[in-house]
Amino acid sequence: MSENTASIAAKQPTPTMAEKIKGWVGPKDPEAPADIAKASLRSDRFRLEREGEWTRLEFILKRMEQGRVRSLSDEDLLALPALYRTAASSLSVARETSLDAATLHYLEQLVQRAWFQVYGPRKGFFGWLRSFLFGGWSHAVRSIWLDICITLFVCVPSTIVGWLLCAQSPEWFYRLAPASPGDPRVPGASREALLETVKVEESAAGLSSFAAQLFSHNAGISILAFALGFAFGLPSMMLMVLNFAMLGAFLWLFAGQGLTLEIVAWLSVHGTTELFAILLSGAAGMHIGRSMAFPGNDTILGAMAASGKRGAMVMVGVVIMMFTAALLEAFPRQLVDGELDRLLIGGTMLLFWLAYFFAYRPADDGAEA
Repeated sequence: MSENTASIAAKQPTPTMAEKIKGWVGPKDPEAPADIAKASLRSDRFRLEREGEWTRLEFILKRMEQGRVRSLSDEDLLALPALYRTAASSLSVARETSLDAATLHYLEQLVQRAWFQVYGPRKGFFGWLRSFLFGGWSHAVRSIWLDICITLFVCVPSTIVGWLLCAQSPEWFYRLAPASPGDPRVPGASREALLETVKVEESAAGLSSFAAQLFSHNAGISILAFALGFAFGLPSMMLMVLNFAMLGAFLWLFAGQGLTLEIVAWLSVHGTTELFAILLSGAAGMHIGRSMAFPGNDTILGAMAASGKRGAMVMVGVVIMMFTAALLEAFPRQLVDGELDRLLIGGTMLLFWLAYFFAYRPADDGAEA
């Protein structure tokens, strides 16, 4: 024994008799069961054998998620699919062999991130917007053509019925179009009072806030009409009946004073866009309700999912139309004078929407947008 070893041994305290007895008869420190130790060893070995590929995959994903794809080499980009499949295989093995929770969680996160980069959507917001505007929206509208026809068949008679009810009894006007306090557009109003409501504004001051209010109100009605479609489309159609009967009541009121052309021109500026959007929202709700009632060869849930996807695409466009209608209602309608000019604006917008939805058909049709 060397001098250093002897000095270290001399410094260690000598155990007492009680400590010796406790060591002879007392319990020993517990040791890990053999199966746990074996599992821990297997997990460490599994991780060490594949850790290099996981680290490389994580490095590639981090660069791609940070938008630094150009900093990656061609070899890394080409290796991404293979590294993803290897990580997915490792995850499958980890689940079957019940490896430690930390490794399993790490692999789940890694595979999920890799899947998004390999198979996830390649379009950003502007790419999606381009495909939506240049094909996706019009394709979705054409795909619910039957529901548009059904809704149109409900809306046109509702307008006529609203007119006829008010012609029979002016009391119906207050039920269909309740007037706010101070509103001159009520039965018995003079021609001059009604003309005052469709006059041209001298200034555009305050019209921007007016446009925001109109957009909020009109968009709310459209979204409600769509949302009510889950009840087989019946509430959506009832909302269409109410809104278009109100339109008929207003047409009756102005026609009674010989102002039919004035009110039609005044409404056409924004109405050809706004009423078209309301029609589409009701049709989208009807589309969902009809798919529930008549799912065809698909299940009810499957038919609802497919119709809901098409209806949602239509509703995104409806919001755009409502925004456009609010701008038209707040500015051109209030600032442009003359029935001919107003009719020209409204007719142009109507032709634009009809051409966009039913005549404009790009090669790819935007069906997958």
